[in-house]
Amino acid sequence: MSELPAALADLPATPRMPTVFIGHGNPMFAIEDSEYGRAWRALGESLPAPRAILVVSAHWMTRGATMVHIGAKPKTIHDFAGFPRELFRQQYPAPGAPDLAKATIELVKRSHLEPDERWGLDHGAWSVLLHMYPKADVPAFQLSLDLGRSPAEHFELAKELKALRERGVLVIGSGNLVHNLMAMNPGAPPYDWAVDFDARLTKMIEDRDFRAVAETAPRLPSARYAHPTPEHFLPVLYPLALADPKDELQFFNASFDMASLSMRSFTLS
Repeated sequence: MSELPAALADLPATPRMPTVFIGHGNPMFAIEDSEYGRAWRALGESLPAPRAILVVSAHWMTRGATMVHIGAKPKTIHDFAGFPRELFRQQYPAPGAPDLAKATIELVKRSHLEPDERWGLDHGAWSVLLHMYPKADVPAFQLSLDLGRSPAEHFELAKELKALRERGVLVIGSGNLVHNLMAMNPGAPPYDWAVDFDARLTKMIEDRDFRAVAETAPRLPSARYAHPTPEHFLPVLYPLALADPKDELQFFNASFDMASLSMRSFTLS
């Protein structure tokens, strides 16, 4: 306990919070009635009440630094284009968690994390939280993805965040197990390469070979099609790195959208 930042050490310990990976997919799921949104709402209702939420989203990318948003009132970021006006009108006015965000920065010793006050909650965060916690009454903050880091380096960084689970913080990775926007084909069955990558990644997770997800999965032949860019893959590494041997693994939303987006999600609790 003495090694914890004061802001964490002073908080009463809690039962170990679950950690979650969510395939967030199309921003329209924020406002549409879909099987995915209904599953997110059910998930929020089933989880223990968190003290705060840390989201590692595919949509906050940095290079050369990992940032943590420390603002008290994170703005709702509409980081997309070409969608209906109703989607742009959505707001998610959850408070920030400045003290916990600063403690998160202090918690990571082997990497340098930097504070940020300009970001907020991007759609990888709020489109999901809107369903999980519709009252927007749980403090939320984000950690960025430094694209200068390898998947293995992200995995090692994430391991240092484990203490957050013991202080009531729900850590959510938000991306997609398969994400190729250029190959989207509404109404079509998923591509063979999409099914292959999703199945191989799922097997690694089921086998608890989490390091292979970080080190082997990016080198699979199907990876170049499943993830032409890495940002939707990297968030899966955070809940896996935070896993405890006693955690029960449960998958949900195990289907594809538009042939090239895996919506498969999971909890470790």
